[in-house]
Amino acid sequence: MTTDAIAEPLESRERPTRLRRRSDYVRASKFGARYNTPLLSIQGVDQPHGQSLVAQAQPRFGFTVTKKVAGAVGRNRIRRRLKEALRLGGRLGAQAGQDYVIVARRDALRAPFAEIIFHMSEGFRRLKNRKESRGKQKLKDGRPAQ
Repeated sequence: MTTDAIAEPLESRERPTRLRRRSDYVRASKFGARYNTPLLSIQGVDQPHGQSLVAQAQPRFGFTVTKKVAGAVGRNRIRRRLKEALRLGGRLGAQAGQDYVIVARRDALRAPFAEIIFHMSEGFRRLKNRKESRGKQKLKDGRPAQ
């Protein structure tokens, strides 16, 4: 049993909504903004417009841990740690209407749990700031972009 996890959550939170289709992962990889940390990489993209308004209210998350990172046991452990960090952190500032793909790196296996939570929340914050600043860009002639 590891000692780096939080002993008792402050309140019970529901599971994060997951990405299930390969096309969602590909869309995030191709068209999404990316933020890299030493432990993970986060890709964020707007949800497709075909989603219902209820489903679009919540951010959705997908997790990728490749075979290069660790064996099957290590990959599953990393995935469990990432899911628990999201659950305990209350989605850590992820925006509604966004799809996120979290790609783990090898260091996520041995990193303290608090460090995983910090890097995830920092990644979501940076992607949000990047999206907001992109919306305020101006065209070359000085007019605001549509």
